[in-house]
Amino acid sequence: MDISNLKKAIDQEIAGVKTEDDVFAFHQKFLSKSGEITKLMAGIKDIAPEKRGEFGKTCNAIKQDTETRLFKIQDEIKAVALREKLMSDPLVDITIPRLNTKRGTLHPITIVTRDVEEVLERMGFIVEEGNEIATEFENFESINIPKHHPARDMQDTFWLSDGRVLRTHTSMWQNYMMKKYGPSFRAICPGRCFRNEATDATHENTFFQVEGMMVGKDISIANLLYFMKEITTALLKRDDIEVRLRPSYFPFTEPSFEMDATCVFCDGKGCPICKHSGWIELFPCGMIHPRVLEMGGINPKEYRGFAFGFGLTRLAMLRWGIKDIRMFNSGNLDFLAGVTK
Repeated sequence: MDISNLKKAIDQEIAGVKTEDDVFAFHQKFLSKSGEITKLMAGIKDIAPEKRGEFGKTCNAIKQDTETRLFKIQDEIKAVALREKLMSDPLVDITIPRLNTKRGTLHPITIVTRDVEEVLERMGFIVEEGNEIATEFENFESINIPKHHPARDMQDTFWLSDGRVLRTHTSMWQNYMMKKYGPSFRAICPGRCFRNEATDATHENTFFQVEGMMVGKDISIANLLYFMKEITTALLKRDDIEVRLRPSYFPFTEPSFEMDATCVFCDGKGCPICKHSGWIELFPCGMIHPRVLEMGGINPKEYRGFAFGFGLTRLAMLRWGIKDIRMFNSGNLDFLAGVTK
């Protein structure tokens, strides 16, 4: 089924969704892992490399629009059912206003995740989801982390009894995305990560990251710097942000960089948060290591690419001036309700 026929089928069948059973059947047919939208996205390998970005963007837009429409219908079905139930109860007066009603709010991490996805989708990136449990190869070897690397120490990683791990970074999805979308693509994978370490104001054992990749012919550090500047400006909602690259080291990139941005707390003048340097560290990034490209089934002599990753939790802390990372997982409703206002 092509995009045009898929849209027609969705429009025709969603009009007939009238009950909860209809909602379930429609979701299974179009939005489940074996649904028509997923099948369409799986055909991205058959698309010309230069058209994959636009194709993926269109598929994501169809999926999000369909989910929004279906959830709206589902809410309406539930509201009607609830009203009918209450109307039939002689002890209930539905005209009485509710007292002390508190409005809920989205979690800060949810807000920044959606912002990141929106910004990068506009730039042609496909949004991919990933498993939180990974094999040793996926989490380490596929991104050029050998067995002797310190990241494999028990104090850093949650190992499961079957030899798999709770993923320690979203970088583990580089290999998967290259095999699925390569050799020319743009994709990101946001999600939750885990580290077996003590918690304090700046460290948590559960946190959120996003991994991004752009692979193709003639990709250079200039492309990397441009995209990092555009992403930073959009996410921090500041037009006056300056960025810089500092040499660094990561096993899966060569050369590797740390990207800094103007401190948003002091506008680059220097403060305790930026250690009076005027800069805050934001994105580890770099050109994808040839070995990583090879393991992803891409010829490094023909194709190059850059990868970047950053903490969604850290981004939320920067945006709302939150100084203790533990608050995000605390379940403190007063904090969660007030932080994003």
